[in-house]
Amino acid sequence: AVYSGDTNFTGSTSPVDTQTVNQAATTTALTSAPDPSVFGEAKTLTATVAAVSPGAGTPTGTVSFFDGATLLGTGTLSGGVATFTTSTLSVGSHPLTAVYSGDTNFTGSTSPVDTQTVTQAATTTALTSAPDPSVFGQTKTLTATVAAVPPGAGTPTGTVSFFDGATLLGTTTLSGGVATFTTSTLGAGSHPLTAVYSGDTNFTGSTSPVDTQTVTQAATATALTSAPDPSVFGEAKTLTATVAAVSPGAGTPTGTVSFFDGATLLGTGTLSGGVATFTTSALSVGSHSLTAVYSGDTNFTGSTSPVDTQTVNQAATATALTS
Repeated sequence: AVYSGDTNFTGSTSPVDTQTVNQAATTTALTSAPDPSVFGEAKTLTATVAAVSPGAGTPTGTVSFFDGATLLGTGTLSGGVATFTTSTLSVGSHPLTAVYSGDTNFTGSTSPVDTQTVTQAATTTALTSAPDPSVFGQTKTLTATVAAVPPGAGTPTGTVSFFDGATLLGTTTLSGGVATFTTSTLGAGSHPLTAVYSGDTNFTGSTSPVDTQTVTQAATATALTSAPDPSVFGEAKTLTATVAAVSPGAGTPTGTVSFFDGATLLGTGTLSGGVATFTTSALSVGSHSLTAVYSGDTNFTGSTSPVDTQTVNQAATATALTS
């Protein structure tokens, strides 16, 4: 202290008095919001650092945010407040802390634990089937798309099961949130298809709305052969009808085939492996316009073969004489 003096007294300077100023202590408080949250939702961690009385002022520097011992990230103080946003916390309970590193005037401090609870995010599952409508035996591709419901985010993993009503068609694994399944076994008719996502650690399961797939009968083609041709009167002729699905339909038709000579019904045969046969030796001499008529079944439409012309010649004879 320096006294400047006055009229009657001279000035003087005091001896040095050493004053020691230490760093002020701080407290750090941490909040996370929203809490609880769902997987993928953005959580904002807010650290507020304040001087402990009798210290005063506004701390500066950085705050590190931890999940247990794992560093999540770092924020810079502004007005004594630092924030950090994350959406990577897994499902479960997270013991969060904020660690202030201190500066020239303030000591560092660590916040009490703030427990953040993260629950599974909800999902939606959408299902499409194509082509629709389709025909029996045609390949149908079922595609399920599973997505997080906001505020949840991320890409669900796991498996999707595909059902026709209550009947399980098959199960496949999600890739990029999409699962596909291919089938050609759906019978003719209307099929209420659904996709059921089983969920995973971070996402809840969900079931798609019904996707109605309409399967119609597949068209068929019937081919007819008769052998031997030509034949002779009284000789047994085997008529063979082959019934096949017309693409994009597929599969093996079942049921019966009727064999005609013009408008005259010769007989009926049952398909086995798509083939029906009928044998006759009653055809008269002449030319016969043979056809095979397939009657169809649940999954296949009927069809008629092109005409197969069977030529029946006179039978040779042998004459023997005795006297």
